[in-house]
Amino acid sequence: MRLLVLGGTEFVGRAVVEAALGRGWDVTVFNRGRHGPVPGARPLTGDRTSPDGLTALTEDEGEWDAVVDTWSAEPVAVDRTARLLRDRAQRYVYVSSCSVYTWAPPAGYAEDAPLVEGAEPDAGPTDYARDKRGGELAAAAAFGADRSLLVRAGLILGPYENVGRLPWWLTRIARGGPVLAPGPRDLPLQYVDVRDLAEWILGAVERELSGPYNLMSPQGHATMGTLLDACAHVTGGAAELRWTDPDVVLGAGIEPWTQLPVWVPPGSDMHDALHAADVSRAVATGLHCRPVADTVADTWAWLKEIGGTAPQRPDRTRKGLDPEVEARVLAAATAAPDPGGVPGTTS
Repeated sequence: MRLLVLGGTEFVGRAVVEAALGRGWDVTVFNRGRHGPVPGARPLTGDRTSPDGLTALTEDEGEWDAVVDTWSAEPVAVDRTARLLRDRAQRYVYVSSCSVYTWAPPAGYAEDAPLVEGAEPDAGPTDYARDKRGGELAAAAAFGADRSLLVRAGLILGPYENVGRLPWWLTRIARGGPVLAPGPRDLPLQYVDVRDLAEWILGAVERELSGPYNLMSPQGHATMGTLLDACAHVTGGAAELRWTDPDVVLGAGIEPWTQLPVWVPPGSDMHDALHAADVSRAVATGLHCRPVADTVADTWAWLKEIGGTAPQRPDRTRKGLDPEVEARVLAAATAAPDPGGVPGTTS
């Protein structure tokens, strides 16, 4: 198989390249050349935001079985690239987001849930959801519904993460001491390991799949407890997870998802939208999700390999809780009267 990956040096793109090379595929990457290509991939250099940035693709005579595109800004880049490649590639895989669903989708939402209005290719930057939906529309317009695959990913974790969610939890828990663990322990989580996402994409290319797919683990695959317990285990066990009631966390003004990455309170619109999607279509077409302990252990091994500091995308907000805020909330929770066995103050 011949694969063109637009990007291909960071997080999702890198995982796709490595997985494809592992299958013996012929892989070309097209990017700005700011990071070295994965060994074995053929590099082409260009900037999709520049008027003449596609020259290398235009001049190249390559043809591909599939293109994988992870673009998340203005959809004009998807529109221009997809139109250029529609006669030179069999399939266009656009890695989109579950954010394209109209807020807030109810628990159990599937691929037919209502969608936001997509940004027009020439509209300039709008917001993440509209830009991603605009990218979907641009890919489908160029390749048609039967040759475009829309991968609506949820939370993505694993090695090479450049958003800062799992790396923050790992580095915080590695410091040891009391750790504010937002409850409840059995709060269901949905995410996809970036390597499982990559393998599903390649399998979907082989199967010639098209249309939209929600791409994250089945409900019940992991919980907040299994995630943080795994973090405590791989980092040496010096931390004390203090499970704290969601009302205490929210009452302290702590922002879910951002200041305490991955976590959103149970029963909220955010939890239904981020951790309660129907992924049966992806599972039926080959999605396999490795255990949370493997994702955590491999991410920690990668972090140690690169010196402990994860890369950070400049277009994403930094994640994590200020140590002073954490200490203040933990002190207040410890001083409060025992609420009679309600899960959450300490463990």
